[in-house]
Amino acid sequence: MSSFATRQLPDHPDVAAPDGSDVRILVGTERGNMAHFSLASGKTSKPIAHRTVDEVWYCVGGSGEMWRKDGEGEQVVELIEGTSLTIPVGTHFQFRAGSEGLQAVGVTMPPWPGEDEAVFVEGVW
Repeated sequence: MSSFATRQLPDHPDVAAPDGSDVRILVGTERGNMAHFSLASGKTSKPIAHRTVDEVWYCVGGSGEMWRKDGEGEQVVELIEGTSLTIPVGTHFQFRAGSEGLQAVGVTMPPWPGEDEAVFVEGVW
Protein backbone atom coordinates (compact mmCIF):
# COMPACT_ATOMS: atom_id res chain seq x y z
CA MET A 1 0.00 0.00 0.00
CA SER A 2 1.34 3.46 -0.92
CA SER A 3 1.86 6.28 1.59
CA PHE A 4 0.69 8.89 -0.93
CA ALA A 5 -2.11 11.23 0.19
CA THR A 6 -4.38 13.42 -1.94
CA ARG A 7 -7.28 15.62 -0.85
CA GLN A 8 -9.29 18.41 -2.44
CA LEU A 9 -10.05 21.53 -0.42
CA PRO A 10 -13.31 20.76 1.44
CA ASP A 11 -16.31 23.00 0.77
CA HIS A 12 -16.87 23.55 4.50
CA PRO A 13 -14.51 23.86 7.49
CA ASP A 14 -13.58 20.62 9.28
CA VAL A 15 -13.01 22.37 12.62
CA ALA A 16 -12.60 25.75 14.28
CA ALA A 17 -9.05 26.52 15.43
CA PRO A 18 -8.44 27.64 19.03
CA ASP A 19 -7.80 31.14 17.65
CA GLY A 20 -11.28 31.23 16.07
CA SER A 21 -10.33 30.73 12.42
CA ASP A 22 -12.02 28.11 10.24
CA VAL A 23 -9.83 25.13 9.34
CA ARG A 24 -10.05 22.83 6.36
CA ILE A 25 -7.70 19.91 6.92
CA LEU A 26 -5.56 18.99 3.92
CA VAL A 27 -2.85 16.31 3.79
CA GLY A 28 -0.02 15.35 6.10
CA THR A 29 2.77 12.96 6.94
CA GLU A 30 4.41 11.84 10.18
CA ARG A 31 6.61 14.97 10.00
CA GLY A 32 4.02 17.66 9.30
CA ASN A 33 0.52 18.45 8.14
CA MET A 34 -1.17 21.08 6.01
CA ALA A 35 -4.39 22.99 6.51
CA HIS A 36 -6.30 25.86 4.93
CA PHE A 37 -7.19 28.65 7.36
CA SER A 38 -9.84 31.30 6.76
CA LEU A 39 -11.02 34.27 8.78
CA ALA A 40 -14.16 36.19 7.81
CA SER A 41 -14.12 39.83 6.78
CA GLY A 42 -13.34 42.21 9.63
CA LYS A 43 -12.75 39.41 12.18
CA THR A 44 -9.76 39.18 14.54
CA SER A 45 -8.31 35.92 15.83
CA LYS A 46 -7.72 35.21 19.49
CA PRO A 47 -4.03 35.66 20.39
CA ILE A 48 -2.21 32.36 20.98
CA ALA A 49 1.20 30.70 21.13
CA HIS A 50 2.04 27.10 20.23
CA ARG A 51 3.62 24.81 22.82
CA THR A 52 5.49 22.39 20.52
CA VAL A 53 4.95 23.15 16.82
CA ASP A 54 6.30 25.53 14.20
CA GLU A 55 4.04 26.81 11.43
CA VAL A 56 4.77 28.17 7.97
CA TRP A 57 1.96 30.16 6.32
CA TYR A 58 1.28 31.18 2.73
CA CYS A 59 -1.55 33.63 2.03
CA VAL A 60 -3.74 32.48 -0.85
CA GLY A 61 -6.50 35.10 -0.80
CA GLY A 62 -7.94 38.19 0.81
CA SER A 63 -5.92 40.46 3.03
CA GLY A 64 -5.19 41.27 6.65
CA GLU A 65 -2.43 41.70 9.21
CA MET A 66 -0.37 39.36 11.38
CA TRP A 67 1.16 40.32 14.73
CA ARG A 68 4.04 38.18 16.04
CA LYS A 69 6.05 38.54 19.24
CA ASP A 70 8.91 36.55 20.71
CA GLY A 71 11.69 37.16 23.23
CA GLU A 72 13.63 39.26 20.71
CA GLY A 73 10.94 41.59 19.39
CA GLU A 74 7.57 42.01 17.79
CA GLN A 75 6.13 43.13 14.47
CA VAL A 76 2.93 43.55 12.50
CA VAL A 77 3.07 42.57 8.84
CA GLU A 78 0.56 43.05 6.04
CA LEU A 79 -0.97 39.85 4.71
CA ILE A 80 -1.87 39.77 1.03
CA GLU A 81 -1.99 37.01 -1.52
CA GLY A 82 1.56 35.71 -2.02
CA THR A 83 2.86 36.58 1.47
CA SER A 84 4.63 33.78 3.35
CA LEU A 85 5.74 33.83 6.97
CA THR A 86 6.94 31.69 9.84
CA ILE A 87 5.49 31.22 13.31
CA PRO A 88 8.23 29.51 15.35
CA VAL A 89 7.26 27.50 18.44
CA GLY A 90 6.46 29.79 21.39
CA THR A 91 5.76 32.87 19.24
CA HIS A 92 2.77 34.91 20.37
CA PHE A 93 0.63 35.70 17.35
CA GLN A 94 -2.69 37.16 16.31
CA PHE A 95 -4.15 38.00 12.90
CA ARG A 96 -7.05 39.94 11.52
CA ALA A 97 -8.84 39.91 8.20
CA GLY A 98 -9.43 42.80 5.86
CA SER A 99 -12.66 43.60 4.04
CA GLU A 100 -12.36 40.54 1.75
CA GLY A 101 -11.57 38.09 4.54
CA LEU A 102 -8.29 36.19 4.77
CA GLN A 103 -7.25 32.77 3.48
CA ALA A 104 -3.95 31.03 4.08
CA VAL A 105 -2.42 27.59 3.79
CA GLY A 106 -0.29 26.53 6.73
CA VAL A 107 2.11 23.68 7.35
CA THR A 108 2.52 22.54 10.96
CA MET A 109 5.71 20.71 11.98
CA PRO A 110 5.45 18.27 13.66
CA PRO A 111 1.77 17.56 12.95
CA TRP A 112 -0.85 19.33 15.09
CA PRO A 113 -1.02 17.30 18.34
CA GLY A 114 -4.47 18.37 19.54
CA GLU A 115 -6.47 20.93 21.52
CA ASP A 116 -3.85 21.46 24.25
CA GLU A 117 -1.28 22.77 21.74
CA ALA A 118 -2.54 26.37 21.75
CA VAL A 119 -1.97 28.63 24.76
CA PHE A 120 -3.95 31.86 25.01
CA VAL A 121 -1.78 34.98 25.44
CA GLU A 122 -2.16 38.76 25.55
CA GLY A 123 -2.58 40.11 22.05
CA VAL A 124 -2.26 43.43 20.32
CA TRP A 125 -5.88 43.77 19.11
